[in-house]
Amino acid sequence: MPDQPTIILNDGAAMPQLGYGVFLVPPEETERLVADAIDLGYKAVDTAAFYRNEAGVGRAVRASGRQVFVTTKLFNDDHGYDRALRAFDASYEALGLDVIDLYLIHWPVPRQDLYADSWKALVRLRDEGRVKSIGVSNFTMTHLERIIHDTGVVPAVNQVELHPYFQQVELRAYHDENDIVTTSWSPLGRGGVLADAVIAKIARKHDRTPAQVILRWHIDNGLTVIPKSSSRARQAENLDVFGFALDVDDVHAIARLDRADGRIGPDPELL
Repeated sequence: MPDQPTIILNDGAAMPQLGYGVFLVPPEETERLVADAIDLGYKAVDTAAFYRNEAGVGRAVRASGRQVFVTTKLFNDDHGYDRALRAFDASYEALGLDVIDLYLIHWPVPRQDLYADSWKALVRLRDEGRVKSIGVSNFTMTHLERIIHDTGVVPAVNQVELHPYFQQVELRAYHDENDIVTTSWSPLGRGGVLADAVIAKIARKHDRTPAQVILRWHIDNGLTVIPKSSSRARQAENLDVFGFALDVDDVHAIARLDRADGRIGPDPELL
């Protein structure tokens, strides 16, 4: 398999561009599926306290004996400085790893108005060396500007819903200007984009599957991406995206798929 690309974060850490996401993976299946992913060659795994499967991720990573970039996240019920620190302790214990590579605030939850305090807790965790890199998830430009203004610390990553039907062009431009890496969750649009005729045509041209075309689009756009799959065969398919590249016509065709109403998940401003 070709070498997998990494992206250098604004703190100097290297993050694999393609990882395995375990959202909605049942806790009892997590260890097996993560072990399969690592065996196939995945070098990053993305979990969260809310997924209730951190322990399975940790067991699989420890058993593999390999260097795996692990991301987990602070959930909405644990916002605030002290609560965030305690929540990190719980995730740290569940994972059982010496150091967590990346810790994110899962959602800003602006109605609580505690995300800035939570961010200060993450800065402390990074400064103490308990986590290598810190970032956020589902933050808008307004949320990002608030925490950067309050602390002077720019998140290394913002993980957001992003797929060909919801391309987040304006937010990605802001990320680029501020040296924030964009990670795409729901990169296949929860499967909805796979049946698109434009994607199907590009897939036939390259003798690839629609999923591989979409994941290659994320890679070519400089995004990090964390597809979820519930079978070893699909894991292998999702990882096999480094042996081809999209051409200019493909890129333009996919750009035209962006929709004003393309969001599938929750609006971060409404939580």
